[in-house]
Amino acid sequence: MKNNLLIHLGLAILRIVPSAFMLTHGYPKFQKLISGNMEFANPIGIGQGPSLFLAVLGEFICPILMIIGLKTRWAAIPTTLVMLVAAFRVHAADPFGTKEKALLFAVIFIVVFLLGPGKYSVDKK
Repeated sequence: MKNNLLIHLGLAILRIVPSAFMLTHGYPKFQKLISGNMEFANPIGIGQGPSLFLAVLGEFICPILMIIGLKTRWAAIPTTLVMLVAAFRVHAADPFGTKEKALLFAVIFIVVFLLGPGKYSVDKK
């Protein structure tokens, strides 16, 4: 019983803390989007506006869903993809130390996708 409690507590921490950290990157992008300022990088060639929208989805909207544990596995997918784009497209020419944070976030959200939200979530799985 105690081991099960610790597993679910660990899943909650793994899901909530990195998602809260991700919000610090996504909130400025969200503010930029709602203000109508579409100046943004275009790392995958779809345009600045769509790129900004996808970054807001992956760095702001989906982390909020993961924090509350709603559709957690689905929410982990865009966040992972945004971090992989950041690591391999935006920071492609940069040294590994610069890519490292995006890669760590990507790995964490892959684990969240694989393990699910745990008992302490809206999804309760």
